[in-house]
Amino acid sequence: MHDDLAATLLRSLRASARGPGRTLLTGWFSFFDGEATAGDVLAQRQVSAALSGAGIRHDTAWSPGFRPGALSLETAEPGAYDTLVFVCGPVHGPQVAALHARFRTCRRLAAGVSVVDPADPAATGFDEIVARDGTAAAARHDLASRAPAGPLPPVAGVVLCAGQGEYGGRRRHGEVNERLTGWLAGKDCARVPADTRLAVDDWRLCATAEQFLALVSRFDVVVTTRLHGLVLALRTGVPVIAVDPVAGGAKVSAQARAVRWPALVGAEALSDGILDRWWEWALSEPGRTAAACHSMR
Repeated sequence: MHDDLAATLLRSLRASARGPGRTLLTGWFSFFDGEATAGDVLAQRQVSAALSGAGIRHDTAWSPGFRPGALSLETAEPGAYDTLVFVCGPVHGPQVAALHARFRTCRRLAAGVSVVDPADPAATGFDEIVARDGTAAAARHDLASRAPAGPLPPVAGVVLCAGQGEYGGRRRHGEVNERLTGWLAGKDCARVPADTRLAVDDWRLCATAEQFLALVSRFDVVVTTRLHGLVLALRTGVPVIAVDPVAGGAKVSAQARAVRWPALVGAEALSDGILDRWWEWALSEPGRTAAACHSMR
């Protein structure tokens, strides 16, 4: 936490120590109908680290939709806490206001938040607000800017095909894509959908082949069911896991054999185990070296 926010919040928490002496840490990530953004979660992590460093006992309430089974606002007993801290996001609207009613016996503080309307009951219900913006005080660094973070995971480009009706009854695209995306959801990686289709009237798509090559070149690994997902990843020296979505194999398999690329999986052989094996290889030094060699051909 930035020094001024940390000092102000911790000073307020120490001054409010009474009763059970335990703090409940909340934010928009706590609401069932809210959302957990990367910034919100990093802000929570930063405040939690500051509280731990100061020896202040605390729990965090998470949305059941984001962390099922964790402590939630519904399962947190208000009487178990003397202080509630709300971090990040706007102190605005009925969900935030409802916190004041449920935790009315607690001293309620907000830190690193935006004050959209100082007269909103969501804002006036707090005993103290240490805002990042929206008040007469100077704007402060957002909590997420200095939050502790672990090693960054790999970035995976995901290039999938849903069409190709020309293969008729041999098409396995739906099942393959569902299996692939379900598997990817469980990997510790940043997933980036990429489409080889070009367009000049859709900002979400690349407009030139060079733009697509620039995009693919930034990935650490590509997972694809498209022939050109395979070809263009290797052209840019990025290791690729190619999955042929056509029963018996078709152009993806033929191209992988043509360029002698080993990380190929047929629709019938698709399993988490084989995908995990190629994932480890693609991100290893041998996998990166093999892809780099292809880019020089």
